[in-house]
Amino acid sequence: MLILSISLMTLDHRQHHLDSLRDSLSVVVYPLKLLVDLPRSVGDWFSESLATRRRLQEENASLRTQQLVLNTQLQKLEALEAENLRLRALLDSSFQVGSRHMLIAELMSVDLDPYRHQIVINKGSLDHLYEGQPLLDSAGVMGQLVHVGPFTSTAMLITDPGHAIPVQVNRTGLRTIALGTGAKDRLELPHIPNNADIRIGDLLTTSGLGGRFPPGYPVAEVTQVEHDPGRAFARVTARPRAMLDRSREVLLIWPQDSLGPVPMPGTRKAGAAKSAAATGDGAE
Repeated sequence: MLILSISLMTLDHRQHHLDSLRDSLSVVVYPLKLLVDLPRSVGDWFSESLATRRRLQEENASLRTQQLVLNTQLQKLEALEAENLRLRALLDSSFQVGSRHMLIAELMSVDLDPYRHQIVINKGSLDHLYEGQPLLDSAGVMGQLVHVGPFTSTAMLITDPGHAIPVQVNRTGLRTIALGTGAKDRLELPHIPNNADIRIGDLLTTSGLGGRFPPGYPVAEVTQVEHDPGRAFARVTARPRAMLDRSREVLLIWPQDSLGPVPMPGTRKAGAAKSAAATGDGAE
């Protein structure tokens, strides 16, 4: 038998009679080989896909953080240009882009009460946050912190009915207070005389009065101006610049060269700020 096998192999080696058989067997065996290699191939592909996805997620998070910081710094340029043209010869401007300490935080929850516009963020006193600290996104001012815990903090948005913020018209310097109305897209500007120079489209920026909000950050745009001869004041409303119902990351800022709260003389709770609007306290 051994001799016969050797003879057949020698004959095949010389005359290649078994080549067609080998080709046929390779065709039959090929799917089996693919099936055996399939688990390893799938595993390699899955591992590579996970690594690629993780790398893309990390790059995306890094780019979003950079974009938030850069947009927040750039948003002050519009206010700076008007301020320099109008008041540069009269006073030494305190506007300084990119000179403040900053911290990025993420939203953890949103108050579902329609009469309270508050959010909870994932930073607290361990990160040197303090009550009254301004809160911004990449488009404008969002609000201020009203409660600070060790790990989380609660912020009141500028549209909350109990919130008021001193602002000025960027074009003319007219000072007033922007009051929250409970609507996500509307602020009220009370006690503006009928003859005041204010127009639809005017940008409202923080005036810096009261010491809580630094000056020059965009707050809202005027959307409605109604003059009624029978009333002493015009009816003026504005739309917040910040994306209050869409922002997932917020930016916290500190006063110049400070990492903690700065004592504010006469500081009051945010809920009492709205009552100050009637007397003009905090706006002037």
